[in-house]
Amino acid sequence: MSSGEQLLRSRGLRVTRPRLAVLDVLAAGGHLEVDEITRRVRERLDSVSTQAVYDVLGALSRADLARRIEPAGSPARYEARTGDNHHHVVCRGCGHIADVDCAVGGAPCLDPNTAHGFEVDEAEVTFWGLCPTCQAQRSADV
Repeated sequence: MSSGEQLLRSRGLRVTRPRLAVLDVLAAGGHLEVDEITRRVRERLDSVSTQAVYDVLGALSRADLARRIEPAGSPARYEARTGDNHHHVVCRGCGHIADVDCAVGGAPCLDPNTAHGFEVDEAEVTFWGLCPTCQAQRSADV
């Protein structure tokens, strides 16, 4: 039994070829848009619809096997790194996204002054700036 099959079964999900293919794509790393995930899944399978990929991503996200992030002004992206309350840094130039480990303490790493009665279990932080490639391009353009 593959690790993907074990993961799916451990979360009570049926093992299907599209789910295994999406898990493999996400395991390769990155913060991928649905179109890119679909393209990579189609390289592995004869055919799969974009809607099927959305359905798989929804199931994987609910089972905490995938994480959906939506940086402002960007389409939703998915990654395999889940359950550790990490954050992201996004390049304003090219849109590249990188993981940033939680900076202080355990999850959540930020405690609000008032939680309005909510039991807070996660803090989502997005840092914005320019990646090294865009910084170099900016310097070259000056």
